[in-house]
Amino acid sequence: MTAPIYDIPVTRADGTATTLSDYAGKVLLVVNVASKCGFTKQYDGLEALYRSHRDRGFTVLGFPSNDFAGQEPGTDDEIQEFCRLTYGVDFPVFAKITVKGPEKHPLYRLLTEAEPQASFKPGSTLLARLTDSGRAPAPGEVSWNFEKFVIDADGAVVGRYGSDVTPEDEGMVGSIRKLLPS
Repeated sequence: MTAPIYDIPVTRADGTATTLSDYAGKVLLVVNVASKCGFTKQYDGLEALYRSHRDRGFTVLGFPSNDFAGQEPGTDDEIQEFCRLTYGVDFPVFAKITVKGPEKHPLYRLLTEAEPQASFKPGSTLLARLTDSGRAPAPGEVSWNFEKFVIDADGAVVGRYGSDVTPEDEGMVGSIRKLLPS
């Protein structure tokens, strides 16, 4: 029996319908990405993390979303070109989806139900700014672009990290390494 996450329909950037079953048995980092965000430079760290651990059964899966201040306005083709040319992204970046609210994609519904609260950096200025501006995330909602979900090799959500937790953060990277084979 496969984990429910592997059965969720997703769309590749080229429009091909698929599921995450291609990634069954791998440790995953699922990230909602955007091209015009203050956190966009995290693409560099995500790619480095992917390259340094992919041979051990790890992958990053990017899901573009325009849900936060219109920071991902491009088409799927434009997003792919931006990722490839600007950051040399080689990890899979899928078609644009909705990650919050009533139209939330089933993948993000599963992720946020499994792990309703993200861990932010201690003293997070991002969380304070969102709260002060009246945009604090509702329970179970993604707070901003570049929120990260760690999925173990059995398909279970085992961690969730806020946007201000970088791909180089030793706490998050350490949790990923513990899930990988030696």
